[in-house]
Amino acid sequence: MRPQSTAPAASARRRWFVVAVLLGALGVVAACGSSTSTGSDAGPGSGPRGSITVFAAASLTEAFGELAEAFEDAEPDVSVTTSFAASSTLARQIQEGAPADVFASADEVTMQQVVDAGEVRGEPVVFATNSLEILVAPGNPEGITGLADLGSPGLLYVTAAPEVPIGTYATRALRAAGVEADPVSLEVDVKAVVTKVTSGEADAAIVYATDVAAAGGRAEGIAIPEEVDVGATYPMALTTGAANPGAARAWIDFVTGLRGREILGRYGFGAP
Repeated sequence: MRPQSTAPAASARRRWFVVAVLLGALGVVAACGSSTSTGSDAGPGSGPRGSITVFAAASLTEAFGELAEAFEDAEPDVSVTTSFAASSTLARQIQEGAPADVFASADEVTMQQVVDAGEVRGEPVVFATNSLEILVAPGNPEGITGLADLGSPGLLYVTAAPEVPIGTYATRALRAAGVEADPVSLEVDVKAVVTKVTSGEADAAIVYATDVAAAGGRAEGIAIPEEVDVGATYPMALTTGAANPGAARAWIDFVTGLRGREILGRYGFGAP
């Protein structure tokens, strides 16, 4: 009897090997397709996710606080951390490597410094405007009626350091009105200026109209004539060091959109 051939068995084993390889490959593809990305770029059709850090001028504290909450409600996969200070301080920190995804300045001069330093992606976008008012104690005990009174002997006038936007705006407004006023102190940002007046350490200051509103019953505002109110312009930009540019762009779109402008308007900011 001739020995039985093993060729059919070997052929069958080869077929099963090929099938197994194909099934394994399909399993790998399926596993890859079912994986979920947790990064900021989760693929086509996915919304922004992760976290962003927004550096913003001190005068934006209240408005951006609400904007951050509204944005997180609209984009539940994104968390927003805000850092408020004088625009000049934040600009310096960004140039020194501080981690910020977005920078919102209270003036275009400071923003341009960051642009010139190569710390901004694309063109900054102006998202709000502001006006100036004279801040006084409730009841206006010094009887201040206009900018000319800020130069009166014995009046305690306070402003911010020259490199801080509100300090620059105040100086320009006084110059436009032909008034010389010597400040008793130079503060780090507009919120510190407001505190000087509300605490009774100063009689008056030039601040943003939005800060007068934010002070509530702790202070009053006196309007500055339109012809000498130099106003304020607020630009915002994505930084080159942004760790989450996708979510940062979504934030900028939100702030400049209808919902963002509605919130800014309620805090007294004007449209661009």
